[in-house]
Amino acid sequence: MDFSFSPEQDAIRSAIERICARFGDDYWLKKDKDGGFPHDFHKAFADDGWLGICVPQEYGGAGLGVTEAVIMMQTIAASGAGLSGASALHMNIFGLNPVVVFGTEEQKRRMLPPLIAGQDKACFAVTEPNVGLDTLKLKTKAVREGDSYILSGQKIWISTAQVASKMLILARTTPLDQVKRRTEGLSLFYTDLDRRYIDVREIPKMGRSAVDSNELFIDKLPVPVADRIGEEGRGFEYILHGMNPERILIGAEGIGLGQAALRKAAAYAGERVVFDRPIGQNQAIQHPLAACWMQLQAAELMAYKAASLYDAGKPCALEANATKYLGGEAAFKACETAVMTHGGMGYAKEFHVERYLRESLITRIAPISPQLILSFIAEKALGLPKSY
Repeated sequence: MDFSFSPEQDAIRSAIERICARFGDDYWLKKDKDGGFPHDFHKAFADDGWLGICVPQEYGGAGLGVTEAVIMMQTIAASGAGLSGASALHMNIFGLNPVVVFGTEEQKRRMLPPLIAGQDKACFAVTEPNVGLDTLKLKTKAVREGDSYILSGQKIWISTAQVASKMLILARTTPLDQVKRRTEGLSLFYTDLDRRYIDVREIPKMGRSAVDSNELFIDKLPVPVADRIGEEGRGFEYILHGMNPERILIGAEGIGLGQAALRKAAAYAGERVVFDRPIGQNQAIQHPLAACWMQLQAAELMAYKAASLYDAGKPCALEANATKYLGGEAAFKACETAVMTHGGMGYAKEFHVERYLRESLITRIAPISPQLILSFIAEKALGLPKSY
């Protein structure tokens, strides 16, 4: 059993670090203050060919695995870009996996290259205001009319919709009371985010100002049948293929964010002198930071285990959910500890750790709560009765 990266994986990490070095702390501090999508950051990754890291080479991607994507996204977050940088690219990594797996040859050649080249930006439109994590009850409808569907409904917490030209959207094509199984009747579409039919309203929020979150109000959007991914009614089955990679990646991003916070805290603890000695000499400072290092290391091991299982085509739902849980919890603890290590200066924006703390909450909340992961693990790993 070898826990080291291959030379190729080391090269990926170094290449990502070089790009991120062009976008330092001051860049992300300004983005946090002023907002606005980091188009130049996104373009830098598009220009170097990283947006399609998991997409097959014949469609313009790199043809690599989720393991390499974990390396990329963890490195981005750890650079200090945090969730602002990671979320700007996140959709490219996992979002169009259903197109790669279930799309026709025509769809792959039409849909994937513009996204990889950075010409298109896409958002992932599944969550609804009155449904939450109970996806099988979503209410957005798509009614077939000839060669098109007419799609109407509402979505919420849709990232990057302010700048997106495309959306991957899940809608009901058969009423819930008319299907044999609850998992049937939902269809998946990758189509234009046409603002003539879609009202996109940004949600003001506490962190990650560089990447918008939105409500979508969709009124009779025409969607060509050619934009439906796979068979009608099997959309829920298709999006499951993106859920495990998404959990692994958000966990990895949390780990990277925690590592950025820990680096800042350790540096400050070594420099800040109180009572004629650096505060990092005090065990009350050392021990919490050391505990955070161990928690992040443990989460990282789970992330790479989950990614390697996924890339090998093996079941990984337990490990993917565990990665998301462990990464999110370790990130929050590391960021909180970093703020406390800085004392009053931890509350100051110029030291960056308060931004990390605000962003760390995303890794706990999205795309699934810690409590639901615990319930899933209790049922699937321990054989306890289903509680949700």
